[in-house]
Amino acid sequence: MKRLFIYYTNTGSGDTVSKYLQEKNFDIRKVETTYKLSKHMLFAMMKGGFDALKKKNAELVNYDNNISEYDEVFIGSPIWNGRLTPPINSVLKETNLENKKVVFVLYSGGGQAKKAEKVISSLYPNAQVVNLKQPSKYKEELEKLNNYFK
Repeated sequence: MKRLFIYYTNTGSGDTVSKYLQEKNFDIRKVETTYKLSKHMLFAMMKGGFDALKKKNAELVNYDNNISEYDEVFIGSPIWNGRLTPPINSVLKETNLENKKVVFVLYSGGGQAKKAEKVISSLYPNAQVVNLKQPSKYKEELEKLNNYFK
């Protein structure tokens, strides 16, 4: 069984999840965008949160949407303004997840993402969702992922 983790990160939480899943034999695809958010956290949150609220997409750099060889696809996203990030919106638009086991890995300061979960369940009713609270700070949160693969 082949597994893939596709993710976006702005603060490093996604990289922490990526390293953990790589140790569990996942292939990894980190999503990069043509734009960079401000290094100033307040400005980054305002811009990113507004774009997420508007359900915007982002222009991706060299994104490979071919997932045909994978049985399971985990998709990692920070939560901005309670929603998925524009880069992950683009991944979802460009990637055919049909006939795949899909697990969304959401990382946020509070560890909950009810708005994002609602959107995910409407678009992907069979997908599972795991919420992680700041996995780069709370490493024990990563153990929650073990419930979603064998």
